[in-house]
Amino acid sequence: MKSKPKISPDPLAFPKGFVWGFAAAAPQIEGAAHEDGKGESVWDHFARKRGRIRNGDTPEVACDHYHRFDADFRLMRSLGVRNYRLSLAWPRIYPEGSGAVNQKGLDFYHRLFDAMEKHGITPWVTMFHWDTPQALERRFGGWRGRGIVDAFSLYADTIVKAFHDRVKNWITLNEVFCFTHLAYANGQKAPGLKLPAGVVNQTWHHALVCHGAGVRAVREHGGKGARVGITDNSHISVPVTETPTDIEAAQRVFRRDNWKCIDAIYRGGYDPAYLKEAGKDRPRVEKGDFDLISLPTDYLGMNIYTGKFVQAGKGGKPESLPHPTGYPVADTAWLKIMPQSIYWGPRHMAEIYGVREIHITENGCAYNDVVEPDGRILDLHRRDLVRNYLGEIRRAIQDGVPVKSYFLWSFMDNFEWEDGYTMRFGVVHCDFQTQKRTPKLSARWYARVVAENRIV
Repeated sequence: MKSKPKISPDPLAFPKGFVWGFAAAAPQIEGAAHEDGKGESVWDHFARKRGRIRNGDTPEVACDHYHRFDADFRLMRSLGVRNYRLSLAWPRIYPEGSGAVNQKGLDFYHRLFDAMEKHGITPWVTMFHWDTPQALERRFGGWRGRGIVDAFSLYADTIVKAFHDRVKNWITLNEVFCFTHLAYANGQKAPGLKLPAGVVNQTWHHALVCHGAGVRAVREHGGKGARVGITDNSHISVPVTETPTDIEAAQRVFRRDNWKCIDAIYRGGYDPAYLKEAGKDRPRVEKGDFDLISLPTDYLGMNIYTGKFVQAGKGGKPESLPHPTGYPVADTAWLKIMPQSIYWGPRHMAEIYGVREIHITENGCAYNDVVEPDGRILDLHRRDLVRNYLGEIRRAIQDGVPVKSYFLWSFMDNFEWEDGYTMRFGVVHCDFQTQKRTPKLSARWYARVVAENRIV
């Protein structure tokens, strides 16, 4: 890690220049699923299959951000936030995944960036946030087929060329684990398949090659000041005690748990132990793949919500511990509340891989918020969770971990994938019938954090 930064003696203050933002994704908020030439995404298709999405919800309208983005940015700016992580919808740019570009899709994002500029908000753009064009799934199996590399390369080149003067902060992919393993191994996410390990491992590999293609596109077409990285939802191991033996055990588990993605990117190849374990199911690697995959990036994005506890067991062998019954959890069952995860994830990245710039591109929680009779949403549980996680980020920075930003997930309630509209991650409440936006208590609190650059 770098030497410790100069930081205020105030235990709640963040360094000068720390970036505060909001985050959201195109398929979760835009709506307009078939408007202005947009093609069908795998999520549009998946949502029409009975029983796949809770309550039969679909992303057809979502938050109608497609028509309301100017008002949404006005609200965002009123909360004092000047940085926004968003994604572009691949099937809005290429309705068939490749082939003819949809100029109306490019025009929409030009209007969106115009509005962001008007309101003084800096874009951090994710190229791909899970909305694979359904045409590519139909044509060659989506992320299963090598054709995804050429299609994504074309898409990346197109958007970077189109928006290089508007966007300087690029993210190639969001959460490889989710759109590969959860989509093709256990059927949880679109396209909802349960396929053999060899096929799933190949989807991981194709995703890594596409990441490299995205980095190449930014280097070739991004222009002066363009920067690029990937956002990963790494499996995070937290030492039970902050002692050398437990820390070493946690780092060994961290590397193994992430050797299909982050380890491969930063080490320039797959770990021999992974290939031996995979055996006949190991991914097929073509010549030049790792030249692309290991292209240097400018930063790493980390989406951090939870983790697992690890200790050094008998003989120092790492032991992962299950969460006991009654362990604190948000209203979405997978989100075990572990503030230390947001300390140890970045620290592992810095110490194991030498990552020199880390951005927390997502953190937050889902609760079934209640609108009070007077219209207020008193989400004190969300405020408390975020406050505790921010405290661990502050501790990491003080210990020399290079965390440079925090993007709260999410700006507003939205289409939460297979949970539909039942899980609310937003700090702004969205009435999905009327599309009325109402800032929750957590939004007002976060606005003060941003304004004062400190935990309040």
